[in-house]
Order: sequence, then structure tokens, then C-alpha cells
Amino acid sequence: MTKNTALLALLGLTFFQCSTDTDWQSQNQELIEKYNLQTTSVNLPENGIPLLTEPGQVLTKNQQQSFELAEGINATLFYGNGAMTARLNLEPGSGINGDTLPADRFLFVLAGSVTMQINDQNEELAAKAREEQDGTHGGMPVTPFVYQKKGSLNQFTAGENGAKLLEIYAPVRADYLAKSGVTDVPQEVRAENTVEPSVQPNFVYDLYDIPLSVISETINARIISGETIQVGFTQIDPLSEIPPIADPVEKLELALRGNASLMTLGKNRKLEKEDVLYLPPNMVHGVTTDSFGLDVLEVIWPAQEGIQSRIADAQKAFHEIIPEDAEAELLIDGSKTKPTLIFTEGPKWMNGKVYFSNMFFDQNFGASPQKSSTIEMDPDGHYHAITQGKMQTNGLYPYKNGNLIVCDMMGHRVVEMSTTGKVIQVLANEYNGKPIDGPNDVITDKKGGFYFTDPQFTMEPEKFQPGRAVYYVNADREVIRITEPNEFAMPNGILLSPDGKTLYINNCYDDESWFPVNSEKENYVWAYDVNEDGTIRNGRQFAKLLLPENVLNRKGKSSSADGMAIDTEGNIYVATYMGVQIFNNQGVFMGIINLPTFPVSLCFGEENMKTLFITSFDKIYKIRTKKAGYINYL
Repeated sequence: MTKNTALLALLGLTFFQCSTDTDWQSQNQELIEKYNLQTTSVNLPENGIPLLTEPGQVLTKNQQQSFELAEGINATLFYGNGAMTARLNLEPGSGINGDTLPADRFLFVLAGSVTMQINDQNEELAAKAREEQDGTHGGMPVTPFVYQKKGSLNQFTAGENGAKLLEIYAPVRADYLAKSGVTDVPQEVRAENTVEPSVQPNFVYDLYDIPLSVISETINARIISGETIQVGFTQIDPLSEIPPIADPVEKLELALRGNASLMTLGKNRKLEKEDVLYLPPNMVHGVTTDSFGLDVLEVIWPAQEGIQSRIADAQKAFHEIIPEDAEAELLIDGSKTKPTLIFTEGPKWMNGKVYFSNMFFDQNFGASPQKSSTIEMDPDGHYHAITQGKMQTNGLYPYKNGNLIVCDMMGHRVVEMSTTGKVIQVLANEYNGKPIDGPNDVITDKKGGFYFTDPQFTMEPEKFQPGRAVYYVNADREVIRITEPNEFAMPNGILLSPDGKTLYINNCYDDESWFPVNSEKENYVWAYDVNEDGTIRNGRQFAKLLLPENVLNRKGKSSSADGMAIDTEGNIYVATYMGVQIFNNQGVFMGIINLPTFPVSLCFGEENMKTLFITSFDKIYKIRTKKAGYINYL
């Protein structure tokens, strides 16, 4: 068994139930031998719970029965020998008036809101759906949840729009079984094998704040552990094939999004949204996803120390960069301050200040330089415009003589500008005798030259240049195109490594029906070796950017990668749809900074250069880090 296969055996797709059906067990043993799989002897308590479905069989959405759990609450159950999932639909104002939990529980609010009594206080848990980004908005999703121990008070009431809840229990709730119509419910239901929970009981979390673990090249998961169960929200990439594995635990699985072909007992079975599946310990199974990929909820029982260690490792790696107690702080709400902020971009730290662009867009990304400005901000959030109504600037970077190098995007040029807003000189405005289109992001090198991206994100329907590209301007002001037109579907953010030897370029959009270019760059940050003359060679995929569910649902490859930052160790920080994705200097995923709104760009700043300032539409956030940011000052 390979290392990756062994890891997948802990976290792969599965469901559970104990059965004495020797037919499936004999078939399964043949598959274990066929694929030469290692299995683990399992000794779990037998609770005598009637099976809801046969081992390895998919129970489709239409085959699942619902029942009235309480007035105004409709429930659908799926369970095994040790764990249970309950999906609850609550009418407005309905709820549970107060009883005692007979088992440990995770409660997730998938839609709507509930008011819960937690630690003798009423707390509102409200879910938010992801907003599709436009020129003025881009809200991030919120899935609140709470972990509660057996014996805790169970009391909640749905808000004015009702709620959709997901409850996960261990052990199985016998009273839920009885209410659903199951006869011969056992008097005692046991759950064994305890581990240290990864979350605190009676504390409200957001699922998107849970560190994301990369399980393999095609699988990532947010994994949460209680004492007796573990819950994984797992995403498998489109067109992935997971080889046959055999897990030493029981699992319940609920398909949340996408499709897959599941192999159990030698047969391929379709797994679609809201289908459920049960696999007992050591049942052989494999998964192949289609072009949509698959998001799946996995409930693992009993809790496993190996999985717990992986949770701890993922958290430790992330917290070596972002302190455990660090939270993104809202520094400015530009909808309430003057001048009003709209679409903030391109922040850079220089001489104790943060400089950034305040671009005007309407919801359809219609631009207006007359309504745009460039901002100087103190670290405490006080700010003022240094230019107003003259340019729609985008990327900025420290330049010579204490000035800034500025992408005047709608003005089709890169300029040197003083910190009072005066344009000192034009540094680049044409290539091959024609105007450049829309310089977006810029970075200087140690030779007196600079790089800029041009994704042609301008208002003119006819572009000047033959395609989207990246350019280098050397110290003699010679403009060199270093990527072929439309080699990137939309080149956006750009970075140089601290030693100047590696150039990083990200790709914002790709494989979209509404975007005019498709490329082979897809959802990656690309790395290039830098030649002596500033040109580049040896392009390679450096970091794979994770994609949200709405992009996967339309079969896109858009990460919306925009601004990037780098620290002195070469770790890179990328503003994306998923939040700020962080990778080490080898391109290994470290984690995500989750924010209330979609991050557009970011920079390091303050005296120790260990604070990240993050621009996000009309908001500016900051968060402490343990790393010192790198800036090339000429």
C-alpha cells in the first residue's frame, strides 16, 4: 500500500453499517485480494440497529423517507451502527423548546438561521450563501456550527426565513429512530474510542474558518473531530480517479454537490447530490468523478487518532504562518467613511503608509476614472485621497526617490507618481508602436526594471494589442512582451521571489462561457526562471489554487486570483474566491485566511512587516502573521 493510498484509506469516500450478510463479505474479500489491499481487524460494539440500506448500496434522494420530528420540523435520517445524520427543515418560528441531548452532536446551519441557547445565552447562528462577485459586491459564505456534548441543553428556534440544519450524532439517537418509525429500537446505544476534540464544546464556529487539509493532489477536506466521531467536508476534483481502498472504520456519506461513479462489490454506482451511502469497515470502494467533481460529507466512526493527527498537523502548519489567536480585523468600512471606497486594489507599504487604488466600478464592471481615486492610509485606518477623478489606477509598487510606480489602467500606461499624486513621468504606454491596453499589476526588479500584467480589462471593445500578456520594461525603458498573447486567459497578479530569480504569475479567469479566452494555465500560479535580460523561461505550475462550488458547478477553472504578496521566506499569499490562499516556497498549500467579503489584493506592512493589509471592495482588513513581508525598494 502506498503512502497516498494509506492516507486515502483513512479519509476516502465511505459509509458504514455492520451486517452479517456473508455474501457481501465474501465478494468484498475477493476484491481485497484482487487489489492487494491491507485491512485492519475491527472490533466495534454491535448496537443491533436495523440497517437503513445494504452495505455499499447508494440510497438516492428519492428513496429517502422524511418524517415530522416536531411541529414545523421535517427530518430525514441516515445512520449506521455508531453515528447518525439528521437533515432538518424548519419552518419559520419552529424549534425545539428544550431537552437534554442523549448523545454528542455537531449542529450545522446550512441555510436560514436559528437562535440557540448556548452557555445560558441566546446566540444567533445565521448561514450565508456565497455571492457571485460583481463590480461592487462579493460576500463570502458562512456555515455556522456548534459541537455539544451529551447532556447539553438542546434548544433552538428558526428565524423568520426558517432554517436547514444538519445534525450529526454519536451514538445514534434512539428517540429519532423511534419517531421515524423504526421498530425494535435498542435500549442502549454505545459509541466508543474517544479522542481529544479539535473544537471547543458550546462555541460557535464558521466551517470556513476550519483549516483545510490537502489529502492528495485531487482531494482536500475540512475535518472536525469530536470525542467519538469525525466529520469531513471533502472536495474531490473533477475528472479524478480514486483507486480502490478499504477503510478500517464505518462511515456515513452524503453527496453535497456534483457527481461520481462509485465502485462497491465490483459494481459501479452513480452518486449524485443528496444521495447517501453506507460502508462498513474494510469494504472495498473506489471513486471516479465527472467534469463537475464531488463535494461530500463524511461521518467517520469511531474517531481515529490518525485522522486527529492530520487535523493537528494541518493546524500547526497554518499557525506557523498565521497565529492561532489572530483574526482578520475590519480596519475600514469604506461605505461609511469619506472618500467612499468602492473597489480597493493594489495596496503597497512605503514609508509608514499603505497606498492603494480606489477604483470605481458599477455592478457590471463599468469603470469611471472620474469617480476613482488613489489613497494614502495610516496603519490605524485614517486615510485620504492623493488623486481624485484623474486616473483609475490599479497596481502600485514602491519606486525610486520615494515615489510610486502606478498602473493607470484606463489610461493605458504605467507611470511614476509622487505620494502627493503628481505624475512625474510616463514609464510605459505602448508596445510595437501601439498603445498597451490595461496595465493591472506591477513589480520592480533589482536592475531598475519592472514587470506588469495586461489582462486587457478595459472599456474599449476593440483592443490595441493582439491578446492578454505580461511585459517587462528594462532600465533602458525597452518594453518586452514576455508571454505570448492569450497564453494566460487573464494574467493578473505578479510577484518576484526575494532573490529575484523566480517570477510568479497567476491566472484569474479560465474555462468560462462568458470569458473570451480559454488557456492551458487554468487555476494555477505559474513560476518562471528569470533570465539576465529580464525575460523568462521554464514555465511550470507552482501552486494549484482551490476553486469554490459555484465555479465547479459551471465547469470553470476561475480562481479569481488577483493581488499577491510574498514574505522573506518565499511563502506566497494569493487573494482568491476562496479567501487568501497561502503556499510555501515550494508551492505546498498551507491554508486559507477566511474573510467576510471576497479579498481583492493584499500587502505586508507596519514596522515589523508582519501585518497583512487586505483590500476587499469597500472594506480594508488587517491580520497579524508570524512572517515578515518582502518589498523590493529601489
